[in-house]
Amino acid sequence: AMKQLIVLSLTIITASATAQPIKDRVVHNDPGKYKLLSAVHAGAGKMGFTQLIGRTELTTNFLYLHTGVIEPKSGIGHHFHHTIEEMYFILNGEAEFTINGRTSKIKAPAVVPCKLGDSHAIYNASGERLRWLNFAVSQTKGRSDAYDLNDSRVGASMDRVPVFVSDRLEHNKLKANDPSYSGNGILYRRVLGPDVFRTDWNHVDHVVIPLGSSVRSRQLEGIEEVYYVITGSGSVTVNDERASVKADDAFFVTLGEKVTLSNDGNEELEMLVIGIAASKQKGISIAKPLVKPKAIALQMDFVVAKENAEAFEKMYYSIYVPAMTVQQGYLSSKLLRLFPENLSKDIQAEPTNFNYQIQISFDTEENRRKWVASNQHQIAWPSAS
Repeated sequence: AMKQLIVLSLTIITASATAQPIKDRVVHNDPGKYKLLSAVHAGAGKMGFTQLIGRTELTTNFLYLHTGVIEPKSGIGHHFHHTIEEMYFILNGEAEFTINGRTSKIKAPAVVPCKLGDSHAIYNASGERLRWLNFAVSQTKGRSDAYDLNDSRVGASMDRVPVFVSDRLEHNKLKANDPSYSGNGILYRRVLGPDVFRTDWNHVDHVVIPLGSSVRSRQLEGIEEVYYVITGSGSVTVNDERASVKADDAFFVTLGEKVTLSNDGNEELEMLVIGIAASKQKGISIAKPLVKPKAIALQMDFVVAKENAEAFEKMYYSIYVPAMTVQQGYLSSKLLRLFPENLSKDIQAEPTNFNYQIQISFDTEENRRKWVASNQHQIAWPSAS
């Protein structure tokens, strides 16, 4: 029989990236390709700028990797983004970072996330060029925005201790033998985790591979990664394809691919690794191995009189779903409405004895039962019934 239900809730749109050979993904940070920009976001002075990786290369909501040099007494002005998150990374010198109007000097190598809705700026008050990277992840794939505050932050008052999230890539913080990057003598630290970000940005990792060592093959499950080589040289193997990499190269690995990193150069291979999740939606991931059964969906059929249909649908969106979204382990819900009788006949749909259906999903049956026993359910269910 043909299905005859109209989905009233969420439409999921998927996008896919065309798999490129790994040799074509490696992009070198070449200052000879920089464009000269002035007054970026109403900032002071000038900077050289280019894009290494853009919004179309990955499947996830990775937006871009920008890079360049910020000239002395120059910077990026104070501004907002409301649909993207960025992370500024300086490789040399010292910069004045501003987040939400508070400014502090931080020495390289340093990372400062510019979280969703936070105003931010950077200023190079020194007499030397500042080497700069900017990673970005969007809420909606390919979408970005900006709102300038016309504030260069030149001469801003300083806080001795930053009152915003920041970190430095210090070797004495690295640890060996972490299962995330297993291999002989591999050093690793998760600099920033998923809780720092509001988008699907999952992690910022600092990895050092000693001479002659390799990170054992890792399969990217539910995430994609963008890599930047800080120092050294070596190779990257994705599935069965290999490419050489060196300092100031960037490359990426996509969902489900297997990646091996090797140091076959003449010094340690140091990398910054950015991870982006396919979705960090609450409860979306399934723990491995799948030992305990999971509640896929609970389906409830309703017979609703025509005169009550509008009130029933309003109840679902205004009372029932909000009551579920605050519950532990809630994944999703759908309200399905039967096609009108004339359309059902036209497509020869199978007759039913109901005209509405609600499907709900929780990560476990235990959490679904907690929802049924909750105070919110005691309010929502009578409204539905």
